[in-house]
Amino acid sequence: MIRIGINGIGRIGKAIFRNNLKNNFFDVVAINDINPDINNIAYQINYDTLYGKLDDKYHVEGENLVSVHNTIKVFNNPHIDDVPWEEVGVDFVIDASGVLDNVIRAKNAIKKNKLKKVIVTHSPKEVDFTMVLGANEEKFDADKHQVISSSICDATALGPVVRIIKDNFGINSGWVTTLHPWLNYQNLMDGSASSWSVPGEIYHHYALGRSSIGNIIPKPTSAMNATCKVVDEITEDKIGVFSYRTPHAIVGSADLTLNLSKETTKRDVIRAFEKVEKQQLWPIIHNNLEPLVSLDFMGTSYSAVVDHRWTDLVQGKALKLVLWYDNEWGYSSRVIDQIKFIESKL
Repeated sequence: MIRIGINGIGRIGKAIFRNNLKNNFFDVVAINDINPDINNIAYQINYDTLYGKLDDKYHVEGENLVSVHNTIKVFNNPHIDDVPWEEVGVDFVIDASGVLDNVIRAKNAIKKNKLKKVIVTHSPKEVDFTMVLGANEEKFDADKHQVISSSICDATALGPVVRIIKDNFGINSGWVTTLHPWLNYQNLMDGSASSWSVPGEIYHHYALGRSSIGNIIPKPTSAMNATCKVVDEITEDKIGVFSYRTPHAIVGSADLTLNLSKETTKRDVIRAFEKVEKQQLWPIIHNNLEPLVSLDFMGTSYSAVVDHRWTDLVQGKALKLVLWYDNEWGYSSRVIDQIKFIESKL
């Protein structure tokens, strides 16, 4: 079984851990986190406000987390390349810290610890390759690509959808609006907006520092920048993007308006997505017609649920699409699938 180390056990690191625990895809043998309190790490893994508590809880024995499932060595180091991953036989490290410095140090971590690859759970430019399953996995080169980004939750949802539309109907231009749930670096009360990726830096977008529970916050987003990295022929001058940070948890949504190259019908658009859902290798696209709301999609492992209640066309070329995605569980599911895919290419 593939042996995994997780660097950073925050929201995404924990989602990957719990997702794997539920499905037993690989063996998590090490966790590194800047939190020096190992009992608190065990507590955070055992209990989650949104996803519930573990039935078989972890307890602490020395520097290890122990349960009926496995024993996990816990390290406490701020730098990914100073962690002795090789000591516990790690094959892949998932860097879920969100800290840019760890991305920069990732190749040194590979060299020092004889790691197969490092997977980064955001979309920095300092990686060898950005992969979104269903959008560009065929371009992965196992010899060249050592540090691989699994992109961001928005692009994990948008990338496959945009590619389906581009491949079937062509895209001349468009706009995307994302509605993104709150994240843990936001404030409960008004204050400054502190960066997660570059600790100590304050975001110049002051509105992001306002209360996350009392406001819909308009903000810039990297959603299309990340999507353009993984879909050929789609550039940021073709599709504009805008985002709201909304006062709710976990489930994100995207509203797409795309001007198509080829005239088509609503039925043909839906058929294109139905065909993909039947043939796909991973649970990427799901088609929905039920009258659901955001929390109905919590815990879905799909990258994007296309809500065809709202699929529509104006004059055969102006297409409207609405997507839903669990930005933790759906995203973490693809990180796991990505590691299995990469391992199959080695």
